[in-house]
Amino acid sequence: MTVVPYAQLRERTRQRDCSLHEKVISLEEAANIVNDGDHVAVGGCTVSRTPIAMIWALVRARKQGLTLSRSITSNEGDIAYVSGISDHIMTSWFSQGIVWGISKMMRAYTETGRARFEEWSHMAMGLRYRAGAMGVPFMPMRAMMGSDIVGLVDNAQEMECPFTGERLLLVPALNPDVALIHVQRCDRYGNAQIDGLQFMDLDIAMAANKVILTTERIVSNEQIRRAPDHTKIPFFAVEAVVEAPYGCAPHECYGTYEPFFEHMDMYAQISATKGEEGVKEYLDEFYYGPKNWTEYLERVGLQEMLDATRRGRSVYDD
Repeated sequence: MTVVPYAQLRERTRQRDCSLHEKVISLEEAANIVNDGDHVAVGGCTVSRTPIAMIWALVRARKQGLTLSRSITSNEGDIAYVSGISDHIMTSWFSQGIVWGISKMMRAYTETGRARFEEWSHMAMGLRYRAGAMGVPFMPMRAMMGSDIVGLVDNAQEMECPFTGERLLLVPALNPDVALIHVQRCDRYGNAQIDGLQFMDLDIAMAANKVILTTERIVSNEQIRRAPDHTKIPFFAVEAVVEAPYGCAPHECYGTYEPFFEHMDMYAQISATKGEEGVKEYLDEFYYGPKNWTEYLERVGLQEMLDATRRGRSVYDD
């Protein structure tokens, strides 16, 4: 993936509308911000704060040719491959979660040459986003040196440190066209607050050309201002805000709901036993079938939603 020159990044930033204005739109309108062929960074990590609602909207919009990047990819990567919205995923690990093993769809699609799984170390992904956020073309690191991964990725190069003479690995910056990030709350302008682990989301937001926020709830700007230290993503980095309750389901959103384990077990079972056809059946049932996000949640099930919510809110119990 080509590293964007600093002058071009500055020009992109200059052209943004950084005024304080309302940005609330629908899932469908947000999907229209993403163009075919875009590099789309996905916030969260594994089954934590995954912007499933936006992935759902992109699949329904029949986007094509997207390159997806993420710190650790879960079964949204399966969905991206089988639905056809992406044939190139850049990440450090590809599994629904450790208890379910490595993604069956990743193996099937990469072994048959239908898709590309570009694997970097977890540290490398973080530093690539950090470089993008800083506006520098690369970051030096030691991780991956001496491993076979270095020879399998694009653009990683070794150099001799001019200060110590040590060998270092340089990893290129990532500047996504669009970032999809789910948060617990934000205001109508895009000032976003994140509870729990932030993962790589802050760097992703500052590195991306556009940021689409999905949020559990939209709160007033006055409430945001009462705890300014909790605001992790500022309004001027955000293109759009979508209120999407349970926008990570069946994944988790810290302090709000835990993973929907029965649903995820069901997905793991059909992908293991039926393979690609099972995932297509899952897409028909949960992605293409529902008329809207509310109906998607109805199909996931009220009982699972209540159970996941009870477990999620327990982190605040005395």
